[in-house]
Amino acid sequence: MSHVGVPRGTVRKRRSLALLTTGVLTIPVLAGCSSGGEETSRGVPQDIAPAARETVADGSTANWAVDALPATFNAFQADADSATTRITGALLPTLFPMDRTGQPKLNPDYLESAKVIEREPRQVVLYKLNQQAVWSDGREIGAPDFVAQWRALRGKDSAFWTARNSGYERIEKIERGADDLQVRVTFSKPYADWRSLFSPLYPKEITGSPDAFNDGARTTLKTTAGPFVLKGMSKSKGTVTLARNPRWWGDKPKLDTLVFRAVAAKDRTQALADGTVDIADVDAATADRITLARRERGSNGQPLNHGPGSEITPAQALRSWAQAHGSDEDAAEIAQAAREKNRKAVVAYATEQKALRDFAVRKSLEPAYTQLALNGESGPLADDRVRRAVARALDRQELAQTVLGPLGLPAKPLGSHLALAGQPGYKDGSGALGEQNTKEAQALLADAGWTRGGAAEPPKDTKAGSEAEKKGGKDDEAEAEKKTAGEAEEDKDAKSEKSEKSEKDGKKAEEGSTEDSADSAAERKKADQDSEDSAASRDEGLYIVGDDNKPGAPAPATVGSASAVHVLAPARTAAAQGTVLLRQAGVLGEDGAVAATDKQPGGAAGAYAPVGTAAPAPAAAKGQLGKDGKTLTLRFVLPSGPGSQSLRSVGDKIAAMLEKIGVGTEITKVPDESYFKDHIASGAYDLALYSWPATAYPATDGRPIYAKPEPATDGSLLVEQNYTRVGTDHIDQLFDKAAGELDEKAARELMKQADARIWAAAGSIPLFQRPQLVAVDKKLANVGAFGFAAPRYQDIGFKTRQAAGSPADRKK
Repeated sequence: MSHVGVPRGTVRKRRSLALLTTGVLTIPVLAGCSSGGEETSRGVPQDIAPAARETVADGSTANWAVDALPATFNAFQADADSATTRITGALLPTLFPMDRTGQPKLNPDYLESAKVIEREPRQVVLYKLNQQAVWSDGREIGAPDFVAQWRALRGKDSAFWTARNSGYERIEKIERGADDLQVRVTFSKPYADWRSLFSPLYPKEITGSPDAFNDGARTTLKTTAGPFVLKGMSKSKGTVTLARNPRWWGDKPKLDTLVFRAVAAKDRTQALADGTVDIADVDAATADRITLARRERGSNGQPLNHGPGSEITPAQALRSWAQAHGSDEDAAEIAQAAREKNRKAVVAYATEQKALRDFAVRKSLEPAYTQLALNGESGPLADDRVRRAVARALDRQELAQTVLGPLGLPAKPLGSHLALAGQPGYKDGSGALGEQNTKEAQALLADAGWTRGGAAEPPKDTKAGSEAEKKGGKDDEAEAEKKTAGEAEEDKDAKSEKSEKSEKDGKKAEEGSTEDSADSAAERKKADQDSEDSAASRDEGLYIVGDDNKPGAPAPATVGSASAVHVLAPARTAAAQGTVLLRQAGVLGEDGAVAATDKQPGGAAGAYAPVGTAAPAPAAAKGQLGKDGKTLTLRFVLPSGPGSQSLRSVGDKIAAMLEKIGVGTEITKVPDESYFKDHIASGAYDLALYSWPATAYPATDGRPIYAKPEPATDGSLLVEQNYTRVGTDHIDQLFDKAAGELDEKAARELMKQADARIWAAAGSIPLFQRPQLVAVDKKLANVGAFGFAAPRYQDIGFKTRQAAGSPADRKK
C-alpha cells in the first residue's frame, strides 16, 4: 500500500560538494557512544507461511498489488520507486540480497564466491560467477556487464541520468580474472560496502550507452536474468505481467505468471474481495475486517455486528419503519429510499466479508522506521537547545504503543538511526540525547530565552503574531532594542491601571489569570461562532485564515495569543501554502483539558480573533512560551490522505506532548501527493513525520541522509537527503571513516558513534519501526510480510492446485 512519508524512491543521491560552514553544534555528554559491545536485540520474525517447495503446486497465476505502475524499470534513476524495486527483484541479478536478519547474503544463483583478496596497496574484490548464469538472450553474465554498469554510475559522464553513484566512484578498474567467470574489481580507496555494488545488475545493452540507460529501460526490459521475464506492461489495465524465464538455471518458479497490479490503497479491500488481487499491503482497518471475517465463518448467517447499519438501535429501526409506512407520503418516500440504500450497503458489506474469509493477514515489522524530523534551517529549531527540548518532551514509548500495540506487534521505540532491532550493529544510542523529561525540556527552552511572558509584549508597530511582517521603521526597531528592563516594567505598570475592558484582560489570560475578561453574552456569541468555524473546518474542506483568500498571506493574530496562527512565507524552493486542512476531533488530555490536537489556533480570552480562528484555549491550559513578542509555535505538516491516519494520530499526540512544555503547534494537513515534494524536500515545515528504509550499508546509505548541508552559490542549501538541515563535520567524518574501514567490527563501532552524534544533534528523532500488514490468499505459501528479507519469487505458489488463468475466475 502507499506509505506517505517515505521519499519516492529510496535511491541514494550523489554527493559532490563541500561542507557547509555553520556554527558548531553544542552537544551534551554522549552517554550512548561508549565502545561497548553490540546490544542484544531481537527483530520480529517474518510471516510468509513458509512451505517446502515440494508441497507447493506448479502453475497458476498470482496477482500482487502495487501502489502504481513503475515510472521506470531502471532502479538507478531518480523516479524509481517501490514498484521498480519489487518488479526488478524478480527479473535481475541481486548479488547480495538481505536475509531475515538484515544482513547482506551471497546469492548462490549468481555467485560461487565474492571476497576481498587484497588490501594493499589497493583493495581488490574477486567475484566468481555461477557458471550457469546467463541472460535471457543466452549470453553469459560476465565482466563486460560489470564494466558497463561501473562506467554508467561512477559519475564521470553526465550524459547518464543517474540518481546515485555511491561506491562506484571509488572503483579504479574492472578486469577479467583467470577466466570468463571471474571479475576482478580494484578500488582506488578502501570501500567497506562493496557488497552493495552491482545490485541489481543490468546487462551491458542497457548500461553501455547514455541513450539506452536513460530511455531503454524505462518501459521495458528486453534482456533479464531472473526467475521471471517481463512479458508485458499494460497501462490501460494497470498491470505488469511476468512469465517464467525458460533459461533460468535455478529452482523452477512455482507460478506460471506473476502479475503486479496497480491498486490504490482505498480500493484494496474491494480488490481482495472480488478476486482482483491475491497479495496486498493493507492498512489496519482492512486487516481488522479480514480478522473479523475469519471469526464469523461459523455465524450461520446471523447479521453482522459491524459495518453499515450495525449502529442502528432497535428504536431507530422502528422509527425508520414507521416513517417509511406513514401517512406523510414525502417523508415516507425519503425514509424508504434511505432504508433501501442502507439495505444495499449491508448486503454489499456482507458479501465482501464472506469473500475476505479466504484471506489471512500476515504481519511483521517493515524494514523502515518512522521519525520526527525537526527542520533546523531557520526559526526556533535552528537553536539546538530548542530541538533537544522538543525531543525530550516526547514519550516515544507511548507513540510506539499507539501504532504497534493495537496490531499485536512489539511496541518498543527504535534506538538507532542506522540499524533496526535484529540487525548486527544495532545499539540504542538515544542516551546521547537523554530520556523523556519535561523539567529538563523546559530548562532547555528557558536557557534558549523562551519564557511564559516572552510573547506578552509584541514589538512596536508590528501586528501581534505575524511571522511574515518584516516592515517597520529602523528607528523604531533601534528604540525597541535600547529599551531597558526597567522601562518595560514601567510599561506594564502603566497598562495595569487601565480599565477592565483594556488590553489588561488579554495579557492576564495568557499569563494564566482566571479572572473573567468578557461578559457571558460575549463569550456565548464567540463560542457559537467558533463552533461553526470548527465544524466547517472538519468537513475535509479548505480552511483559509481571514477573508482575503490569498494563499500564503500573513494572518493577523491576537494580542497575547496562546497559539496564534501564522501562515508563513514559502521556503525559497516551495510554493506558498495558503490552505490548511484542520484536525479531526481528538481526545481529552490527561488533566481533562482539551488536547492540543483539538484546539485550533486562537487568541486569549477577550482578545480579538480574526475570521477562521478558533476559540480561546481553556483556562486549564498552560501558557505558551514566547520570546521577543513572538509565541513559540512550530509548523507541523502532516499528510491528509486516508492511508495516513496512523501518522496523524501520532502527530496529534506529539502536539499534546509539546503543549505541556509550552510549545505550540500549527498543524497543517496537506495532500499525500504533495506532502514530500512540496513540504519536506523544500523545507516548508518545522516538524514532520516521514520514514526511511532500513539498509545493510549504513556508511553508504546513511551519509546523504545525515550529511551536513552545503551552501550553494545562490545562497540556498544543498541538503542531499538531509531534509532536517541538521548536521556536523564530526558526523560526516565518522561516516567517511566507516565507509573505508574493511574491518566489519570496527566499522560498526564507528556507526554507533555516528548514531550517538546524530541523536545529540536532535534533527531526527526515530520513533518506531513501521508495521507491515499483508493480506494474502490463505492458500499461497512463501509470501507475506517478509520483514528484512528479499522475496524468493521462485518459491511463491499455491499449496493446492489452482485453475490456470486469472484468480478472478476463482469463486471466493
